Amino acid sequence: MVTGEIKNKLDKLWDRMWSNQMTNPWIDIQQVTYLIFIKMLDDQQIRQEVKINDQIKHGISAAEKQKEKLLFKSGNYVDEENGIDVPYADLRWSHFKEFAPQKMFENMKKNVFPFITKLDSTGNTAFAKFMKDAQFTVTNAYILDELVKGLSDPGLGLDSRDLMGDCYEYLLSKMATSGDNGQFRTPRHIIDMMVALAKPTLKDTILDPAMGTAGFLASSSRYIQENYKSELMNIENNRHYHNDEFTGFDVDTDMLRIGSMNMVLHGVENANICYNNSLSEDYTDHDKFSLILANPPFSGSLNPDTVAKSLNQISGGTKSTELLFLALFLRVLQVGGRCASIVPVGVVNNTNEKAYTRLRQELVDHQKLQAVIYMPSGVFKPYAGVQTAILIFTKTNSGGTDKVWLYNMEADGFSLDDKRVAIKENDIPDIIERFNNLDREVERTPYDKSFFITKGEIVANDYVLSWNKYHKVHIEKKTYRPAKEIVESIEKSEADFQDLMAQIKKELEQ
Repeated sequence: MVTGEIKNKLDKLWDRMWSNQMTNPWIDIQQVTYLIFIKMLDDQQIRQEVKINDQIKHGISAAEKQKEKLLFKSGNYVDEENGIDVPYADLRWSHFKEFAPQKMFENMKKNVFPFITKLDSTGNTAFAKFMKDAQFTVTNAYILDELVKGLSDPGLGLDSRDLMGDCYEYLLSKMATSGDNGQFRTPRHIIDMMVALAKPTLKDTILDPAMGTAGFLASSSRYIQENYKSELMNIENNRHYHNDEFTGFDVDTDMLRIGSMNMVLHGVENANICYNNSLSEDYTDHDKFSLILANPPFSGSLNPDTVAKSLNQISGGTKSTELLFLALFLRVLQVGGRCASIVPVGVVNNTNEKAYTRLRQELVDHQKLQAVIYMPSGVFKPYAGVQTAILIFTKTNSGGTDKVWLYNMEADGFSLDDKRVAIKENDIPDIIERFNNLDREVERTPYDKSFFITKGEIVANDYVLSWNKYHKVHIEKKTYRPAKEIVESIEKSEADFQDLMAQIKKELEQ
């Protein structure tokens, strides 16, 4: 979590952009992303050069050949297509950051950016493949100089693997709170809660099929780093973690760039981030992933003819994206795979369309539905006021639902208005604690904030899973005095009042 001086530095960096006519947060975060990537390329080579020079110093002659594999070579970089013939040094952050502002601006526009758009073939990082269409849109030399100085500040944290990801995610939150792009970003604390409930391991293959900025994948990587430090030292575990564990899909190239950078900055070198319309007929994966964490698009409507037939078979031909994504989860999860997904509350309580009941019946009768966590409508403000819930289930294809845990989240640590300021009330720690100790929940009743309902109760209620269907409220019986006694009391009060008025009047006449 970014706090204190680092937070202040990032705030100042963002404010500098806004005060210099860079007022589109979506474009701003793209440019920052590109600059961080350019800096990372040079930082990586500096580390490689130190290692190679140390080996040469100790008489390892083979290390000389490693220099040939470095990205920035000796001599000049030549790109006839773009008319570039400059020393490789001019492309390196540590060198051009010392240029005068105007020279740096021209160098970035004419040399550095054309260079990074052709890096896909180098295999340098997974991020490089999304740079082909990157465009330099920083408005002037002054703001570029300010950005380069800011990102070069060692106190900012971008030189620390432990802080890189947090710093970048803080900037992403700036994008969400400054413009119309909040829909791409699930609040960090909600993501972290869901990851804590899912408990990803090094044996998992994790998918977010509509990843946005890859928040769920990044949080999962943090969770694994914190809980499996020693296991990550194993060569095979490390290889799996960096190459096969994380998969994210999106249909927006900018999201792919940002999501890929988010993973790189969180220490995952080669996450499987790629362009993919997860609901289309072209995507055919089955039984592939062991864990899905997602907040897929909802309240959308698709033509069934454009949707994969396998999804229509599961969902009954619905047009609703929230149901189609649930159908996708059931198709691509391995048997035994688990899912934690945010859904609009209509998924748990809609009785007007058969498709909703059909999906709930599928989860209860044929899979293992474990929990429904209801969230207040303000969680996604100011961008959306829709009430949502979190569904947690395991794919079994053979049933297994005997009881389902319900929890009514009333507070998430922030006010539920458009301002979303931090408050003391927060149910999230309680949710995590109770979910991790469900055996203790059996004593809870429908009068409590969380409790179990049985499969029989769900079936009897036509598979409706709304909180109000099962929660009960204590109604206190109030006893009132007999009407005759009340009337007599009123008459006595009236008589006492008249006596008092008479006494006051008498004293005034004396």
